[in-house]
Amino acid sequence: MPEETRPVRASRKFLRIGALALVAGIAAGAVGIYVNQAGSGNERTAACPANDALKQALLAEARGEVAAVTPLDAPFDVSAVAFKDGDDKPLTLRDFAGKTLLVNLWATWCVPCRQEMPALDALEAGQGGPDFGVIPINVDLGPADKPKAFYAETGLTALPFFRDQTMAVFNDLKSQGVTIGLPVSLLVDPKGCARAVLTGPAEWASPDALRLITAMKSGA
Repeated sequence: MPEETRPVRASRKFLRIGALALVAGIAAGAVGIYVNQAGSGNERTAACPANDALKQALLAEARGEVAAVTPLDAPFDVSAVAFKDGDDKPLTLRDFAGKTLLVNLWATWCVPCRQEMPALDALEAGQGGPDFGVIPINVDLGPADKPKAFYAETGLTALPFFRDQTMAVFNDLKSQGVTIGLPVSLLVDPKGCARAVLTGPAEWASPDALRLITAMKSGA
C-alpha cells in the first residue's frame, strides 16, 4: 500500500469501528462512555521526542493483521495514566517503566473487545516478561464483577486484570484525538511514551503482530 494512502484508509476504518462501538454501547446502556468527559490529568509533555527511525520501522511492520496500526507524529507521555488492579490497588503506567507495553482499553459490552481478548492473552503468555507486557484496562462502569466473570468464562489466564471505572483513561485518549471508540491499543516505549495507536480489534497473537512488537522493542 502506498504510504500516502495508509492514514486515509486507516482513518476510515477507525470511523467505521468507532460507529459500531457507539451502537454497541448504546445497546448495552453504556452511552456514558461518550459523554463522560472527566480526564485523569495526563498531559502531553516534552519528554517524548519524535523518533523517526522507530516510526519508519513501525510503518514497515504495520501490515496484515495489524495494518491499521498508526505511528504517532506527536508521541506523548502516558506514564501518569492511572488505574487499579483486581484488588483495587492504585497503579500508573509508570509502575511498568523499563518495559515496552501494549496498553489495551476494553469493555465487556464491546463485542470486538471481547473477540480480541484471547489473542491478547496468548500474546502475554508467549511474549510477556522483563522487556514486554500487555496492560489490558477494563473501562466498564460499576463494580468489577462482570469483567472478572468474563476473564473466568473466557479462560484468560496470562493477562493481568486492571480497570478504570471512572473512564478517565478513555477520555484522555479521546480528547487527544487518538480514538473515538473501543477497543483501542497503544504501543508504549519503556520511558512511557505512546508511539503508535490502533483503534479497533487486531489478531495480536499473529505473526504480523509479533513482528510489529519486535520492531517496537528493538527501536524503543
